[in-house]
Amino acid sequence: MQHFLFFAIIVLALAAMAPRFLPHPDAGAIVIANATPEAANSRTIAVSRGQNGHFSVDGMVDGRRIGFLVDTGASVIALREGDAARLGVHPARRDYTARISTANGAILAAPIELNRVEIGDLIVRNVAAVVLPDEALAQNLLGMSFLSRVHWSYQGGKLVLEQ
Repeated sequence: MQHFLFFAIIVLALAAMAPRFLPHPDAGAIVIANATPEAANSRTIAVSRGQNGHFSVDGMVDGRRIGFLVDTGASVIALREGDAARLGVHPARRDYTARISTANGAILAAPIELNRVEIGDLIVRNVAAVVLPDEALAQNLLGMSFLSRVHWSYQGGKLVLEQ
């Protein structure tokens, strides 16, 4: 229950700060159209629910493998500091400028942009993310900064991602 409360607080905090990191609709942002299953060039992956009831995926961030918990309530991708370091992302202490409230109190996160995020054959470029201290986040979150740029749905007990 404590983990659920912790994740809920993180998600709410990320949702509150997301507008700062997402492109403005008038800023010339590229929007990837939602593909239909009939589209000849569409790429689709289906993710089964884990024993814990959550959807977890392995992905690639800038060419390096990383695991994520799919979180439609998280506004942006959230990376644990240790995993970000494995990806070659090392924010300086002065880069931790986004204040996030958790069950353990307020923490600071470092806003970053990931060049390329791949989940299976799905590829999204220039994705907003934050880096959080390892003790503040149990697992990396695949948030809406990725999910909003692919089509996703829940079908037959599986999470279906399509591009």
